[in-house]
Amino acid sequence: MDPRLKNHYDNHVRPALQQEFGFANPHQVPGLIKVVLNVGVGDAPKDQKLLESVVDELGIISGQKPLVNRARKSVSNFNLREGMPIGASVTLRRSKMWYFLDRLISTAIPRVRDFRGLRTRSFDGRGNYTMGVREQIIFPEIDYDNVRKIHGMDITVVTSTDKDDEGFALLRELGFPFRGHVPVQIGVTV
Repeated sequence: MDPRLKNHYDNHVRPALQQEFGFANPHQVPGLIKVVLNVGVGDAPKDQKLLESVVDELGIISGQKPLVNRARKSVSNFNLREGMPIGASVTLRRSKMWYFLDRLISTAIPRVRDFRGLRTRSFDGRGNYTMGVREQIIFPEIDYDNVRKIHGMDITVVTSTDKDDEGFALLRELGFPFRGHVPVQIGVTV
């Protein structure tokens, strides 16, 4: 069975975008390629247990084993040597990507304190969107009692288009709550 957000994309978002932008070919309609979650841990060289807890939490959030990122260069001001672990990242594709985005939009983002909407300026000029999360505890899978330290993460949504307006329209139709735009309700037929 396909993820709920994937069904919404196939049944509602694709036809809406094809009509909005006047695409003649259905393969021109932008889609999602992958979602990348990245956590930088500045204290990782000093505290190995902190990095292990970050890797565990990222694995719980994503449902996939994260990759430990290592320093490419030595930087003496930061007491950093080449090859030292400095963070963790995970790339989600296919159904795991759709399930994660559905949880992010419908469960995690509404739990952010004083949330006023996602910024629309966070597109990179190539149709991809990056947002920052300040606390990992907005995800309901994380048990607050087992958290070693509150940390944030970057979430990058990579689309198949190279234009920001098409990427924005895709994410808006998928239900991302951008500032000044009413989010689309997934699974609700009018």
